[in-house]
Amino acid sequence: MNRRDFVKFGCVAAAEASAARLLPAQMQSEMKPEGPAADITLQIAPVIVELASGRAISTIGYNGTSPGPLLRMREGVPVTVDVVNETDVPELVHWHGQLIASEVDGSDEEGTPMVPPHGRRRYQFVPRPAGTRWYHTHAMGGPDLHRGTYTGQFGFVFIESRNNPGRYDQEVFLALREWEPFFTAEDQDEMGMGEPGPQPEKPATPDTRPNGLEVGYRIFSINDKSLGAGEPIRVKPGERVLMHVLNASATGNRRVALAGHQFHVVALDGNPVPSPQPADVLDLGPGERVDAYVEMNQPGIWILGATNDNDRNDGMGILIEYANQRGDARWAVLPKAKWDYTIFGRPLSRRAPDQTIDLIFEKIPGGPGKFNRWTINGKQYPHERELVFQKGLRYHLVFRNRTDDDHPVHIHRHLFELVEFNGKPTGGIIKDTVVVPMYGRVAAELVADQPGLTLFHCHNQIHMDFGFKALISYT
Repeated sequence: MNRRDFVKFGCVAAAEASAARLLPAQMQSEMKPEGPAADITLQIAPVIVELASGRAISTIGYNGTSPGPLLRMREGVPVTVDVVNETDVPELVHWHGQLIASEVDGSDEEGTPMVPPHGRRRYQFVPRPAGTRWYHTHAMGGPDLHRGTYTGQFGFVFIESRNNPGRYDQEVFLALREWEPFFTAEDQDEMGMGEPGPQPEKPATPDTRPNGLEVGYRIFSINDKSLGAGEPIRVKPGERVLMHVLNASATGNRRVALAGHQFHVVALDGNPVPSPQPADVLDLGPGERVDAYVEMNQPGIWILGATNDNDRNDGMGILIEYANQRGDARWAVLPKAKWDYTIFGRPLSRRAPDQTIDLIFEKIPGGPGKFNRWTINGKQYPHERELVFQKGLRYHLVFRNRTDDDHPVHIHRHLFELVEFNGKPTGGIIKDTVVVPMYGRVAAELVADQPGLTLFHCHNQIHMDFGFKALISYT
């Protein structure tokens, strides 16, 4: 099988020397004061990110950069990570999308120890499954926009398959990001601006009380550079470029496109899809990843960026530059494209679940100048022994969104299969985060095979901080 065939069938894996060239740093390590050396050391400390000439911001990052270093791990090969916290507040590192124990998953609710101020913790786990994962802080932010995922604490993890090294012409890692957050009364959700889809969970009498505070941003980037400020992705005609795209936003759903080209989606959240398909746009909620290759067959200089003009003009983009091309970068007005998870699936074929659990999401509007509150089945966090799994059983989870917001919901330490999206059945799509659209319904199934405490929450930081989370336990 040649390298084009590897990409065609969704196989992603080991990088060449230039694979991470768009990330600002390589993996660094540091000796522990005593005992064996860690495989990886992450230092949490203040960093300066120069997004553009004359536009630098101060934040908290990993190993002197944001995004943090690309961490390459081997599936099934144990890894030791030392986390050194050089800040004045306790921190956590969450290994998003991995099937690991709650003690090292990086969630305080699950019992992972905090990394104390000016202290260190050692994480030891076996990386799995293969594919595009990521790591980020799991500290709460609340009303403090200098904490949690509002900071620059995030980075890619790529877990290489034990069975398939993969080949392709070029590989790039692209994190969608915004900076300088502020509270606003306006809805900042980009994906919610289009024509609404089916709304099976819309209440007969919607809540008309005034909405509370949202979070807006002043500047955007892909990785650590705003559009036009960093190096372009340089390509040659005929190449297939494999793109690992991550929405590293604290709160915002994002839609991106590459003018003049199509994406060919091969994996969602790092997991190969049953039916790879072309797509004009990629829609990602916070925490989601898409792996897609692009056939470079339109020589010129193009923009890969947000379809929202304001966000793209404020920096969310990167140039794609063909060899020996000169001139201005081009952006084309795109046809109205819809993002549909189910086109990447297969006909649903499954055994009956052992138990069905309904999870109803509702909002208590905060009104002007105050924060909204969020509930699951009528309650804010915590949920004391209300969600209990029995090991080995298959659970059918129905996410019922009775709010006017899209919610990227994430289940820690487990993968789930999408089986319905707004009434449309599907199968074979394996994810760890899914966007439940406004007034929409999503059904997912998982096998309870990861004993221990498991956090379930909206990956929108402000929603999670103000009630939108629950703790799943095992009998």
